[in-house]
Amino acid sequence: MDVKAVLIGALAVAVAVLGYLYWDSQRSRVDIRLPGVTIKGN
Repeated sequence: MDVKAVLIGALAVAVAVLGYLYWDSQRSRVDIRLPGVTIKGN
């Protein structure tokens, strides 16, 4: 394998993972916890 191709692939995977983590952190979530009842919403 070409070293350049491996490096480009690794960078593409890193950008995808970081993008997903950023998107996941920006989503608004509702999490209500009461005794005996748990409500989770997006």
